[in-house]
Amino acid sequence: MSGLLCLCRQGFEPELAGELTARAGTAGFYGYARTQRNDGYVVFACDQAEALDRALPWRGLIFARQKLRILAELPQLDHADRITPIIAALDGQARFGDVWVEHPDSDAGKPLAGLARSFGNALRPALRKAGLLTDKPNERYPRLHVVFIAGTHAFVAVADTRDSAPWALGIPRLKLLPEAPSRSALKLDEALLTLMTPEERQALVMPGMRAADLGAAPGGWTWVLTRQHLHVTSVDNGPLRQHVLDTGLVEHLRADGFHWKPEQPLDWMVCDMVEQPRRVAERMATWIREGWCRHTIFNLKLPMKKRWDETALCLDLFAEQAGKPLDIRAKQLYHDREEITVLATPRQR
Repeated sequence: MSGLLCLCRQGFEPELAGELTARAGTAGFYGYARTQRNDGYVVFACDQAEALDRALPWRGLIFARQKLRILAELPQLDHADRITPIIAALDGQARFGDVWVEHPDSDAGKPLAGLARSFGNALRPALRKAGLLTDKPNERYPRLHVVFIAGTHAFVAVADTRDSAPWALGIPRLKLLPEAPSRSALKLDEALLTLMTPEERQALVMPGMRAADLGAAPGGWTWVLTRQHLHVTSVDNGPLRQHVLDTGLVEHLRADGFHWKPEQPLDWMVCDMVEQPRRVAERMATWIREGWCRHTIFNLKLPMKKRWDETALCLDLFAEQAGKPLDIRAKQLYHDREEITVLATPRQR
């Protein structure tokens, strides 16, 4: 088996399959997607898996929580001994810096969590004895993944630690703090964590910067920005939670966030308004084109059908109408539902 294994949100397998097929074709690779709805993963079979892996960086994939290169598929594992065939499948491989034993985040996959934990504890010493695993986790080496999709069916795969999600299952473990005005705060927290590198976050989200939050009520995204010590103009006809206003960093304007514009250019604009995705894409492009903000994070609420097609259309529309060279990244985050989250920043020369 040669190709990529990508984990995704349950129910979005067709969107990920469509994205992988389109992006592989654009990059000049032939292959085909193999999946079933609600599996929580997609296999993209390709004879040039290593080259394809390099051509499709994880941060550039929208519907993939995790991206792995398949080393072997083992569909008939013996309950009595799963370790021996995995070690055999790794014959000729160099050492790995860590091993993660995982499962898809799906109805069928979640019951495998206990197996994954216990099997990982048994597999690590066996890999070290075979000279296939460093004594301690080491990010300078590739990371080995064993992904169980059933008790006797697993994929053995590898990830470049610089080009993959740094969290098991591709899911960052974020805790909703009691003072968060809404669960939507987790979306912006995850967006800042996922769509930017640590170096980019340090350079692009700096204390004292000025931002606008369109459709802010009850204040979840505004609250996240104030925790980064940004000054925020929160635009919404609805009320904000009082403790958000009490930060001293927030100006609340009771206005229609979709039509409001700032008097002076801002560093950031964020938007999580419920609107047609094409309309949102066009409005966000206006903000960039007119210079009202330098950076933006916004959500696009997707339709029930042809979600990959609508995603591609909206991102192309945004890029075209923005009229400036931008670095555009988009992800369906763990805390998103029928939506994707988009980051756009000026392209670095």
